[in-house]
Amino acid sequence: MSIARRGRSLAVSGFLLAGAVGIISSTQTWLVVDRADAGEAIAVAGAAALPLLAPLSLAVLALGAALSIAAPIVRLVFAVLAGAAAVLLGWSSLQLFIARPVSAVSSTVTDKTGLAGGDALTDVIGAVTPTAWPALALAGWVLLLATAVLVLLTWRGWKAGGRRYRTDADIATGERGDGAVDAVESWDDLSRGTDPTR
Repeated sequence: MSIARRGRSLAVSGFLLAGAVGIISSTQTWLVVDRADAGEAIAVAGAAALPLLAPLSLAVLALGAALSIAAPIVRLVFAVLAGAAAVLLGWSSLQLFIARPVSAVSSTVTDKTGLAGGDALTDVIGAVTPTAWPALALAGWVLLLATAVLVLLTWRGWKAGGRRYRTDADIATGERGDGAVDAVESWDDLSRGTDPTR
């Protein structure tokens, strides 16, 4: 079976897996702040380091669930939205490795120490060390971007959705959807007295 024919199941699986990784990682420790004043190290969760992490991950999960029954043009919209989310989250996650992410830890450090303001935080923040979770999340965003590209390349070859997802008007006019109909639907049509070969 070609990738084009399996496009829908691969796309839904990719969206759901990437979204799940994002949600799970949002609750885990992404960054560890070693304090310059020799105080106890501060753990920063993914949702605190990257505020868009949890909401966009939930959106990706919703896109994955809806993609399984989406109309052709909606598939393209979903692919563009997922690609944009992957780029945004991927770039933001990558910044945690490239630069010293003081802004990503500032709210958590303020909560723990009561200190606020750039100078005060700079004085108390020694080193900021990322854990494995940002790298795992980054891999999830790469998967999401690849899956969005897969949707853009294969959406025309996807089978039509089941009869239950079509409107009464489509059924009455005999609209078959946007692709090949599987054998189960053909048998259902025969059971109803409709010739599926017409």
